[in-house]
Amino acid sequence: MKKRVAVLISGRGSNLQALLDAEQDAYEITLVVANVPGVEGLDRARAAGVEALTLDHKPYGKNREAFERDLDALLVQRNIELIALAGFMRVLTPFFVNAWKGRLVNIHPSLLPKYPGVNTHARVLEAGESEHGCSVHLVVEEVDSGEILGQAKMPIRAGDTPDGLAERILLLEHELYPRCLAELARLP
Repeated sequence: MKKRVAVLISGRGSNLQALLDAEQDAYEITLVVANVPGVEGLDRARAAGVEALTLDHKPYGKNREAFERDLDALLVQRNIELIALAGFMRVLTPFFVNAWKGRLVNIHPSLLPKYPGVNTHARVLEAGESEHGCSVHLVVEEVDSGEILGQAKMPIRAGDTPDGLAERILLLEHELYPRCLAELARLP
């Protein structure tokens, strides 16, 4: 039986599209929630016949946990079993992370534990690294620190720029994320 997956997004949804395109026996994306109204990822979900909702974080002000409690209620109401973060640009509170412990996964554009957080491509270039990549990991309270479920690597080329690396890493993400999500979904 396929696990019911919700994908949380904040933007265009390119990783969402990769997850939708790769759907298989292990999981089914049944819900997409954006925290930003009108983003392209919502259109991608609707085009695939997936329920697509907006839960705008702005009316909650600085009360992140109140936003997440409403998000949690929405997910529970729809019998969601796993959550995939795909460009969801919010740091989650301990409440939400612990409520979904072991069932909340993220893709990050670096070879964790190196370069957690933002601006990974520029930081990798500044450090003179010879390779770069992406990681799929379980989400825990400390940002980008959960158990790594999979990684994909590529060499850094002479003349690479942060934008160029971002484009190349995104292609790796689109292959890695569906595979790791499927492996997680197959666990009892």
